[in-house]
Amino acid sequence: MDRPCRSSPSSGSPSSSKLWIVHGIVASAVIVAGLAARTYLGGSRKFRSRVVGIIPARFASSRFPGKPLVQILGKPMIQRTWERAKLSTCLNHVVVATDDEKIAECCRGFGADVIMTSESCRNGTERCNEALQKLQQKYDVVVNIQGDEPLIEPEIIDGIVKALQAAPDAVFSTAVTALKPEDAFDPNRVKCVVDNKGYAIYFSRGLIPYNKSGAVNPRYPYLLHLGIQSYDTKFLKLYPELPPTPLQLEEDLEQLKVLENGYKMKVIKVDHEAHGVDAPEDVEKIEALMREHNLS
Repeated sequence: MDRPCRSSPSSGSPSSSKLWIVHGIVASAVIVAGLAARTYLGGSRKFRSRVVGIIPARFASSRFPGKPLVQILGKPMIQRTWERAKLSTCLNHVVVATDDEKIAECCRGFGADVIMTSESCRNGTERCNEALQKLQQKYDVVVNIQGDEPLIEPEIIDGIVKALQAAPDAVFSTAVTALKPEDAFDPNRVKCVVDNKGYAIYFSRGLIPYNKSGAVNPRYPYLLHLGIQSYDTKFLKLYPELPPTPLQLEEDLEQLKVLENGYKMKVIKVDHEAHGVDAPEDVEKIEALMREHNLS
């Protein structure tokens, strides 16, 4: 059933998520772009109102095998991510998409709906697309929720959904936050630059923008890309058919395939401490943070 986003309950987050769309959209541009986009997307009156959250999860990982099932204060990490996603006011449904029966069994055990996907999916976006095709209900927007973000804030989920709904000329939305200086040259921390209307220009594993001195400018507001993203479902179905692009292959970033093929991506800025679990040592950090903020 279609429904607007509900009023958001308190999520118990360790940091407030004051969401704002970077700069904003010029009203006249929205009208023009909206007419074109609605023609492409089929002219639905209730524009992008049906939203599903999909948590892609795989057991195989070069750095951390079995990561979705790792225990974080007594619960599997995938369960904690699912519980946070369920607090979103904009999601009509939340499912886990996996190719592993151990993960599927675990998720069914705590009440999650599970869609089994093939092992051939090359990334989370392709896994979301396959899961979407297997859902009985039709949706307008898919939110790709990273399974290794057990403290994901539901307000961020709501923020990127609303951003995509408000930008009919975009097919994709995502979130960024302030980059810490110590992460400037970490290739695992993906950086982003946006234009003055809040659309993505580029993503990179290197520091962008990069000045002539080669040093971090302490006065520049560098942006860190957060893994969560949402897609218009008609575009998501096209995505696997798009050929790989040179920048995507060089940076190993799937967002660049979207941009290189000429599609627009809306970006929101959020106040968020990134708490992803990339390696076994991150688990202890997450648990310490949860104890500090009395998050059970």
